[in-house]
Amino acid sequence: MKRLFDVIGSIVGLILFSPIMVVLYFLIRRNMGSPAFFRQARPGKDGKPFELIKFRSMKDAVDKDGNQLSDAERISPLGAKLRSSSADELPEFWSVLKGEMSLVGPRPLLMEYLPLYSTEQARRHDVRPGITGWAQINGRNALTWEEKFALDIWYVDNQSLWLDIKIIFMTIKKVLIRDGIAAEGEATMPKFQGSP
Repeated sequence: MKRLFDVIGSIVGLILFSPIMVVLYFLIRRNMGSPAFFRQARPGKDGKPFELIKFRSMKDAVDKDGNQLSDAERISPLGAKLRSSSADELPEFWSVLKGEMSLVGPRPLLMEYLPLYSTEQARRHDVRPGITGWAQINGRNALTWEEKFALDIWYVDNQSLWLDIKIIFMTIKKVLIRDGIAAEGEATMPKFQGSP
């Protein structure tokens, strides 16, 4: 039932947002150059890697020594708007349609975090990662990593179609009021270093 919901929802999302995605593609190309998409390997269900595709929100800026600048320094004004509106996530509907992601589930994080998870935290990979999730509507990037992972595990243990529908509607509300977009002093979240 969840997979059917994902397929229908992703098709509707792609059709509904395709005009916006076309406009964003050309705006990003004009403001930041090519490529317009950000691609990165992320862990999916059971930690199996897949290619996450988002709209690019950062410039390839480096310091005088050739070192990449911090996220806060590289994010462009357009990129900041994309992130605050969550419009950078729109291409992920394609990943949902392909079965690599779900509409709702724990957000796919970095591959480098996999060995840092506790056994309990690693359970977040028992389900497909989502475009949105329980942690996103309960604090998003304003949460600590431990709080975020606890919410992810709660979702894994309590998932249902009705919960997914509730999360989707709550996500729309959170996006409209632009709540919890970044941790204090960060462009998004500080890197996960492992739990004490």
